[in-house]
Amino acid sequence: MNSTNQHAQEIADGKRFAFGANWARFLSVLNEERIQMAEASLKQMLGVDTLANKRFLDIGSGSGLFCLAARRLGATVHSFDYDPQSVGCMAELKRRYFPDDPNWQVESGSALDQNYLSNLGIFDVVYSWGVLHHTGQMWPALANAAPLVKPSGTLFIAIYNDQGWVSRYWTKVKQLYNRSKALKVLLIGIHAPYLIGAPYLVRRLSGRGNPPRGMKLWYDMLDWLGGYPFEVAKPEEILLFYKKRGFVLDNLKTCGGRQGCNEFVFSKVDS
Repeated sequence: MNSTNQHAQEIADGKRFAFGANWARFLSVLNEERIQMAEASLKQMLGVDTLANKRFLDIGSGSGLFCLAARRLGATVHSFDYDPQSVGCMAELKRRYFPDDPNWQVESGSALDQNYLSNLGIFDVVYSWGVLHHTGQMWPALANAAPLVKPSGTLFIAIYNDQGWVSRYWTKVKQLYNRSKALKVLLIGIHAPYLIGAPYLVRRLSGRGNPPRGMKLWYDMLDWLGGYPFEVAKPEEILLFYKKRGFVLDNLKTCGGRQGCNEFVFSKVDS
């Protein structure tokens, strides 16, 4: 079975969330403000003003927003995703903003496919935000990312925080969400006040506007509720994992022990 058919079968069996369908809808609300927010978040976490003359790999590109942000910051971008609709989202953004650009490659690929990854080469920046915990094999996927970073290069990943029993609760929610349309509607109704209502009210009262990274609360909620497979890790587990593989931590942004992703920026030691 080829990867496209396998992906479709996993969704039909309720074993995988259709991330690409979610991101295709997100493109309808994508605007210049959101793109600039994505650029700003990249610059802030990476500690740079530009990515000119850098090779940037986006593992699991989703909507393609951060491929676009990296390309606008001057990087040569290689982006891939396992979800065919996500690949379509990337292609659409490239068509809109960088048509026929040889410095932005869009492909179908898997973070678990070592044969595919071995042919990509090495990169100045390897980026995978909120992706590798959705592969169904998070630790092998994390290991596969390491050789793609050039010596003295940068690895920027975000991984769901391990909250113990709370994470186990969300695992069950995600499994149920992907079983039927009726369960989706029910779970959205139950969780929307918590996942959208409260954050929206806080942002309105504080004057902070849209969520960071240029995303949107509604699509973030669907991504969260449906995001399966689902794995988590404690920050110290990620730190030790990459320390053993020759990386040092440059930047860290945790979610404060709550649900969501911890963000890590590592440098690969130049041996």
